[in-house]
Amino acid sequence: MKKSIVLILILIIFSGCSKEEPNQINNGVNSFIWNGLNKFYLWQENIPDLSDRKFSTDQQKNNYLATYSNPENLFESLLYQRNIVDKWSWIVSDYVALEQSFQGTTETTGMEFGLIKFRNNSSNVFGYVRYIIPGTDAANKGVKRGMIFTKVNGTPITDKNYRDLLYSKSNSFTIHLADYNNGNPITNSTTYTLNKSSYTENPIHIAKTIEEGGKKIGYLMYNSFTANFDSKLNLAFSKFKTDGVKELIIDLRYNGGGDVRTTTRLASMITGQFTGDIFAKQIWNKKYMSIVNPEALINRFPDKIGNSEIINSLKLTNIYFITTRNSASASELIINSLTPHINVKTVGTKTSGKYAGSITLYDSPNFTKSDVNPNHNWAMQPIVLEIVNKNNYNDKDGIDPTVNISEDYGNMGILGNKSEPLLARTLDLITTGKRIFSSKKTVIELEAVGDSKSNTPNYNNMYVDFK
Repeated sequence: MKKSIVLILILIIFSGCSKEEPNQINNGVNSFIWNGLNKFYLWQENIPDLSDRKFSTDQQKNNYLATYSNPENLFESLLYQRNIVDKWSWIVSDYVALEQSFQGTTETTGMEFGLIKFRNNSSNVFGYVRYIIPGTDAANKGVKRGMIFTKVNGTPITDKNYRDLLYSKSNSFTIHLADYNNGNPITNSTTYTLNKSSYTENPIHIAKTIEEGGKKIGYLMYNSFTANFDSKLNLAFSKFKTDGVKELIIDLRYNGGGDVRTTTRLASMITGQFTGDIFAKQIWNKKYMSIVNPEALINRFPDKIGNSEIINSLKLTNIYFITTRNSASASELIINSLTPHINVKTVGTKTSGKYAGSITLYDSPNFTKSDVNPNHNWAMQPIVLEIVNKNNYNDKDGIDPTVNISEDYGNMGILGNKSEPLLARTLDLITTGKRIFSSKKTVIELEAVGDSKSNTPNYNNMYVDFK
């Protein structure tokens, strides 16, 4: 009888623990979210629930946090004018995937694509291939830039189902190609089945020297500011120096941003004559600004990568960027922050208009990866700073191009080829100085709904190293 009673008590104890454990973890995550946003969130003073005077006691705070069973719901409730002002803060339940994305590692077929609404039917969507990552399944199977697809796994793509069709956790999918037909694609019989794998993308997609109009012009297609490839970027600039490059085009048309450190290093590779001068300034919330050393919030032109590798600098006074609406955050930062120093011209379309940066916050005493809470993998990437150039300026609505020209989905061209429309127009600007381009053909403007990177943790992000 006594043994039975003991057994029952043990079962009650363990049963009680198993029921309470998820709540305890959630409460811990919720506390981490509130504390982190209260300390670092850029718009903290605009959120009443993040006020230092919100709670009189710890119990009041705990009761408030307990009303949120889902940490993501709490996080979203504390953001300032979501999708109007703060369009960019996010939270993840697995910081491992977030860290991998910062290094350029994702699960991918290797087909980077954009998604566009049909010209005559805004509910139907087609995909167009932007570029192919070398060494991936899409590359091996012969998928090419400029291909159009209208179906996935036999299902027509719409503005309602494209996420389920293209961003699912499935390891593969089949695309059905189509003929462009002036923005109203007609599906044909060609299909490709593409398999995903974990892959680390080198952001230096193309680095080459072009001779045009008696000039040696460097061309760099650069798709992400990824710090672990900075030495390879520096090597590409060494080759530009050896080639005698005097003009440089940096193609950021699909570059959604990345690491601010890399941005400053690339700026010094382009220039080199401004070492130690102000490249950009960070503006945090009042709480943080009151305690931090002001110098820590200034990004200066460096002359080294880390402590030893000397930056290969071209010492240019002119720079040309290719941009689209997909050029965001760090892409806009380098354009904006070089403008006070050298002559900057852009070719393409207006940029995204992302002027703010984030940090990764972990559930630890100082919000870094050190001594992180082992009970969960939640982490936050909230907006914590606005970034401006030396003259305290940024373009909140996006940067207007010097020469306006859109990509033509029916004539994408070959990236890096002198005849590719956006590159051709940039070469013309360099060699003739003409800003106005007369063409009998008008590019059809269509509405974008997303792209292949839209569902990645690091989409259109600009971040600083937080220690």
